[in-house]
Amino acid sequence: MKIFLHNLEATHRSLFHLTTNQSTPTTNKQQQTIMATFTSGETKSNQITLIGLGNPLLDISANVGQDVFDKYGVLPGNAILAEDKHQPLYKELVDGYPVEYIAGGATQNSIRVAQWMLQDTHPGISAYAGCIGKDEFGAALQDAASGAGVKCLYQVSEDKPTGTCAVLIQDAERSLVANLAAAEQFKLAHWSEPAQQAAINSASIFYMASFFLTHSTDSAELIGKHCSENGKIFCVNLAAPFLVDFFGTQLDTIMPHVDFLFGNETEAASLAKAKGWVNAAGEPVSTAECARLAARAPKANGSRPRVVVFTQGSESTCVACCENLVVYPVEALARELLIDTNGAGDAFVGGFLSQLVQGKELSECVRAGHFSARIIIQRSGCTMPAKSDFK
Repeated sequence: MKIFLHNLEATHRSLFHLTTNQSTPTTNKQQQTIMATFTSGETKSNQITLIGLGNPLLDISANVGQDVFDKYGVLPGNAILAEDKHQPLYKELVDGYPVEYIAGGATQNSIRVAQWMLQDTHPGISAYAGCIGKDEFGAALQDAASGAGVKCLYQVSEDKPTGTCAVLIQDAERSLVANLAAAEQFKLAHWSEPAQQAAINSASIFYMASFFLTHSTDSAELIGKHCSENGKIFCVNLAAPFLVDFFGTQLDTIMPHVDFLFGNETEAASLAKAKGWVNAAGEPVSTAECARLAARAPKANGSRPRVVVFTQGSESTCVACCENLVVYPVEALARELLIDTNGAGDAFVGGFLSQLVQGKELSECVRAGHFSARIIIQRSGCTMPAKSDFK
């Protein structure tokens, strides 16, 4: 089995000429006890600045026919959690198709891409937290993160295997079916351990894809509150339509703490529908208008407005803050150069974060996001060359 390993101060600068500013039950007392160990932090050279929290998964990637999509009821460009009917899929791929094993998980992809972009100028400033199993796949994920210069803050499950994700590829489009396994065993108490406390106190930017909310809303809320109370930046990705549709309550819990909200046009439409943001015909408002409305939603930390970044594939990226909206075009890529869209959104966020941690202007953050996404879609899976030539 060959496993492909990814090589993958909070900014208070002007943005739009403005100063920016189903989970295991837990008690407020538990959160308060852990938060008492955190500090506001001070970013220093070679210390952790960026932390991701998410579901570490090993991707099992294969090119398949429409029959497999139909058999398991999955759609191109979508991401879902595995149900009982999807369990045979993983064995079917391994037994019947040439597969690639690629270290993944949405948030982990983004953090690796960010560190890949930063490897020469800011080595070792990224960390990632999640839960893996005590097995070969977990060891591979840990090797991938460490090899990319990302500090591992893994919790290790003794009784659950490392999570996997079936990546079904057809004509450069993909569908993801995630079996979380150990990933959903992440516990709030993990943050109270010394290594995690030190990283949290050091970091100034935190990033999470909303997949984490399917089991660890308490941890997400803990980090969100820490950011709001200490002037740090909390970034969240809508990640998939089903998360907006079925985990809206969890999203609402953390949204007041969100400083940067990411998503794509499909997820934006789901958010607009869920919030009742519809036009005269009863259809969801445009991606741009949804970004404006999401940017104006209440925030716990009023010292800076929320920035909403919605990608629209090869068309453009909409960025909203307060009443301002900027649309950034995407450079066209020849169809024959497109290999795999898996991880394009994750890579965009990684590129964006690589500039955000350096206090760059928003336009530079978007340009870096477009650059990294363009690299990814010309390769199989979320993998990168050894070096980034972003300038």
